[in-house]
Amino acid sequence: MNAITPEPVRLTAFSHGGGCGCKIAPAVLADILRNTGAGLIPPELMVGIETADDAAVYRLNDEQALIATTDFFMPIVDDPYDFGRIAATNAISDVYAMGGRPILALAIVAMPVAKLPPETIGRILAGGQDVCRAAGIPIAGGHTIDSVEPIYGLVALGLVHPDRVRRNAAARAGDVLVLGKPIGVGVLSAALKKGRLDAAGYARMIDTTTRLNTPGMRLAAMDGVHALTDVTGFGLAGHALEMARGAGLAVTIDWARVPLIEGAEALAAEGCITGASGRNWASYGDSVVLDAGLPALARDLASDPQTSGGLLVSCAPEAVEAVLAVFGEEGFAQAAVVGGVREGAASLRITRD
Repeated sequence: MNAITPEPVRLTAFSHGGGCGCKIAPAVLADILRNTGAGLIPPELMVGIETADDAAVYRLNDEQALIATTDFFMPIVDDPYDFGRIAATNAISDVYAMGGRPILALAIVAMPVAKLPPETIGRILAGGQDVCRAAGIPIAGGHTIDSVEPIYGLVALGLVHPDRVRRNAAARAGDVLVLGKPIGVGVLSAALKKGRLDAAGYARMIDTTTRLNTPGMRLAAMDGVHALTDVTGFGLAGHALEMARGAGLAVTIDWARVPLIEGAEALAAEGCITGASGRNWASYGDSVVLDAGLPALARDLASDPQTSGGLLVSCAPEAVEAVLAVFGEEGFAQAAVVGGVREGAASLRITRD
């Protein structure tokens, strides 16, 4: 009698949402935090929660500041190793987005241990370990719990010179915006869950979500780079709006120049849109002006949640060539100028040309 081969475990079947699409919508998060108060703010705390920046930064001395961040989520893909890689890459990105060098990580592991085989959980951790190895850092500890849904991520710590901290709120009027990765991860993840993402599309999704945002360290050392953030769960529009609000300036995105992951627009047209995209737009859409004549899908793609998305850089016009060169040298061939910053009330406008 032939043995019955068990069906492969589908990680996404265990979770109600995946990747950075799990994030609480911006408006709901604002309500939750509204009455929490500022708490203790020591003079050494250079960056806290005041502008929804990517990480906290604590000055240690005149030469060093500590970057601290944490990020975790439910599976965005079914392959456990790929899930671990994506989650770890996404978490470490916040250190790069502050201009820092990662130094170590702690693992956050919550798993339905009665439903997932130990080897599956082990593959998730192996994926995270390999990304940390590529970043040159150890996973030096962590915490595990038994959970209803699989959750994996990292606490990531890094170091940066205090003068090289790059905040999301320091854009200047006249700056140019450069985006390091194409957008569309949420669309591809929705297509995957619906069984409509082919092997080539999956490969493109894994390539972008597991590419470490290492240019952040070099960009922070450039005088012409004023602000950095990484584009994640709130979408390009949401994180550009955070940049506008933090600086008290008007930001413009030129939609024709925004790079898209190959196939994302076609899949979006077929209905592969995440629920998080709609929640994002409901939270901040009234602060975004969409020009007439934009493609019908521009709104959905601009608010598409990006898991392990690219760096959004606000830099002086004369620094653009050098910024693009850094991205190119580190393997980000699709990095592109996507907009600019000007005087005006804090706002975001998406133009058609």
